[in-house]
Amino acid sequence: MACHNMDPAFWALELGHPISVEASSSGINPETTPLTSTIHYQFGARKNMPPVKMTWYGGGLMPPRPEELEPGRELTGGGNGILFVGDKGKIMCPGWGGNPRIIPETKMKAYKLPPKTLARSRGHHRDWIDACKGGKPASSNFDYAGPMTEVVLLGNVALRTGRKLAWDGPNMKATNAPEADRYIRPEYHNNWTL
Repeated sequence: MACHNMDPAFWALELGHPISVEASSSGINPETTPLTSTIHYQFGARKNMPPVKMTWYGGGLMPPRPEELEPGRELTGGGNGILFVGDKGKIMCPGWGGNPRIIPETKMKAYKLPPKTLARSRGHHRDWIDACKGGKPASSNFDYAGPMTEVVLLGNVALRTGRKLAWDGPNMKATNAPEADRYIRPEYHNNWTL
């Protein structure tokens, strides 16, 4: 789910590689993901944008209830949502990049939407078919989705090592945790290579 729910921030904020990742969970075993986990990503400044903190809550864990959220109103998404926390306010939306809403709703109603400037997707299947037929690349092509998925999976490496990882993205290396290498560059058996 993280690839879907982290995508809007990853794309809009041009996040790229994090500089550190730290995780906690209800317990690790070699076969499955934990029942619950929290993963903290720290991204450095990019272009003219400041550093960003991103937190993933898994297994039913939730961020603290925003003060701006009206009494009786629940976080959007029924446990599968996104909360953007900025210097000037907060926006919540259902998972999968659903309809974002500024909170409180009075701020949303006072906000004037900007004109649409980004191309809209005609849907995953149509994007893929058009790309196969020589059209523009799909909206979540490998050049974009690969690096984003790498960031998501790095949270699993932090879970498995139990350490805060200082991350060197271009070299795919946790500079402070050599034990992370086994999750990043696995040893292939019988001389198989990839």
